[in-house]
Amino acid sequence: MSASLFTSIFIATLALTTLAKLWLAQRHLAYIAAHRDRVPEAFAGQITLASHQKGADYTSAKTRFSMITVLFDAALLLGFTVAGGIEKISELSQHWFSGTLVQGMATIVITLLLSSLLEAPFNIYSTFAIEGRFGFNHMTFGLYLMDALKGLLIGSILGLPLLAGVLWLMERMGSHWWLYVWSVWVLFNLLILFIYPTFIAPLFNKFSPLKDEATKARIEALLKRCGFTSSGLFVMDGSKRSAHGNAYFTGFGKTKRIVFFDTLLEHLNTEEIEAVLAHELGHFKHRHVMKRIVSTFAISLAFLWLLGVLMQTGWFYEALGVHPSTGSGNSALALLLLFMIMPLAGFLFGPIMSAYSRKHEFEADSYAAKQTNSRDLINALVKLYQDNAATLTPDPLYSKFYDSHPPASIRIAHLEAA
Repeated sequence: MSASLFTSIFIATLALTTLAKLWLAQRHLAYIAAHRDRVPEAFAGQITLASHQKGADYTSAKTRFSMITVLFDAALLLGFTVAGGIEKISELSQHWFSGTLVQGMATIVITLLLSSLLEAPFNIYSTFAIEGRFGFNHMTFGLYLMDALKGLLIGSILGLPLLAGVLWLMERMGSHWWLYVWSVWVLFNLLILFIYPTFIAPLFNKFSPLKDEATKARIEALLKRCGFTSSGLFVMDGSKRSAHGNAYFTGFGKTKRIVFFDTLLEHLNTEEIEAVLAHELGHFKHRHVMKRIVSTFAISLAFLWLLGVLMQTGWFYEALGVHPSTGSGNSALALLLLFMIMPLAGFLFGPIMSAYSRKHEFEADSYAAKQTNSRDLINALVKLYQDNAATLTPDPLYSKFYDSHPPASIRIAHLEAA
């Protein structure tokens, strides 16, 4: 393939996916607006019109803002690739540092840091303007900066040695380097699963043992019924950052923890908390987490194999605005370029991944309906939809592309049938 042909394909694909995202967002906005003034019949007795309209307005505000970020992301990608941004950063890295390994690491790190800095104003606006306007943001700007600094520090401590190892393997392990890199990547991710609950998460939030004895006893009885063991039940101070509520499992093997946001416990009664946890246990019983881990590893293996093929072709670099070295030392450039353009393929596979995720949600709901009263889970979900200002009327096509959970009306109907 010639470089000019691949450049044309890349630009056309970027343009089409960008237009498709904008079109889907516009459909979503129109659909929400058309249903804004009437609460869906399934929720008429539980959610007020004012709450329904708040959810519609909140979702619309986020969707309009996402349209701006879609355009910015497309421009940023063009700037880094065909406009020569990565090429310039690579030249500076070669001028500032010696050794192909250090130069490659510098090129990747500088590109990622610059991208993060350019995207920071959008994240700040989303957090302090949109979330703040609808009463969800509890974060101060000082806490926002502290989180960013902690994330940067942890990313450096964990990520830089990994990056150095990956680039070293790419240069030294011959044509099958991608198998070695994949093995390292798998081990690294499994390590993170083990250490995250105990060492990383507490750097950002405070985790306290669940103190409500009645709720604790009910949950422990549920865990025993379901054959689930964990290292403890914890409450996280999510309220210091957001009013949104949630519950989740974290960790792997003996480090598994059950974590409730304090905001969730404030809004649900004991039976509803039990039902929400039963849903999460449904994911465990159906091995959804393990299936997602395995699928992620499989996708990463395919990604690395593809990288191994493309990095041997000069047109791949030149088509994306980079002039490769005549000798070795192109591993970092190839890795960075493929990493930046892969989201284009990710959008095309979005409906498949969303459908797979929604299937898991239905299975977890069915499991919860067998272990607890399905009406308790329905009531909990309705409260969560209302408290989180989630729209009850998403555009069906938009939802198929983006939503990992079934639309509210479909999910409630499924539970009622159960």
